[in-house]
Amino acid sequence: MKKILVATDFSNCAKNGMEYAMELAKVLKVEICVIHAIGSTEGVNNNIYNALYIEDYYKNKKESLKEWADTFKESDTFKDVEISTVCEVGTVSKVISEYIQSNPIELLVMGTMGSTGIAGLFGSNAHTMIEKTKVPTLIIPLESKFSNNPIITLATDFSTELSIEDSNGLNDLIAASKAEKLNVLNIIEGVQWKKNEAGEESLKKLIHATEIEFNYVNEDKTIEGIMNFIVSSKTDILCLVKRHHNVVYRIFNRSTVNQVMNKSIKAVLILHE
Repeated sequence: MKKILVATDFSNCAKNGMEYAMELAKVLKVEICVIHAIGSTEGVNNNIYNALYIEDYYKNKKESLKEWADTFKESDTFKDVEISTVCEVGTVSKVISEYIQSNPIELLVMGTMGSTGIAGLFGSNAHTMIEKTKVPTLIIPLESKFSNNPIITLATDFSTELSIEDSNGLNDLIAASKAEKLNVLNIIEGVQWKKNEAGEESLKKLIHATEIEFNYVNEDKTIEGIMNFIVSSKTDILCLVKRHHNVVYRIFNRSTVNQVMNKSIKAVLILHE
């Protein structure tokens, strides 16, 4: 059975990401695995532990992780959500990547403070994981909450096509959350507006869990146009396809966009071509 993988460092951001993931797991009827990376020098030569007691330190960390994860099952709402924990030594990216390689992961969830620009909004660890893994990655800014019947917007320039795996994942999310439609915001380069019929038909073949509403905005007016659309549509989850040189990534790397995004976007889902 596929799982949602939730990264934690026991921070408030991680706690909020876990709460969001629990809601998702209940809707998608999947298990959750909570993963924590212990730094290779963590627990050595500090005021409490030293190298002689490093194994005890690791053991305590694993127990703390399980206790932390178990707190999220105290509510009757989530009593049927299965949770497992993994605690390994290494960098965050190494520990998560190795687990993903050997386990069927549906989605990686990471909480973040939010900031400016793509790298800043996602935080350094989340940004690294987006670069290293092909698993859909859901970024949850602090204080963002799961929405029933979420409004989902996919921003695209049709220069990339979703992978089959990510298309299936997006269909599952749409169907399970009973989203009424998928908003597709097509960003056009150049001054002339032209409907991309081929791009629309290609996307319709991949996304079949709901109806698709296509919208267009010219790149010359992109910042204002995208932000107005996101705010007016009350987007809960903004989907981006990872490809650094396409117009979408160029736009969402601008700090002015993210200043608005931090106030209006509840989650960002990174998909892959």
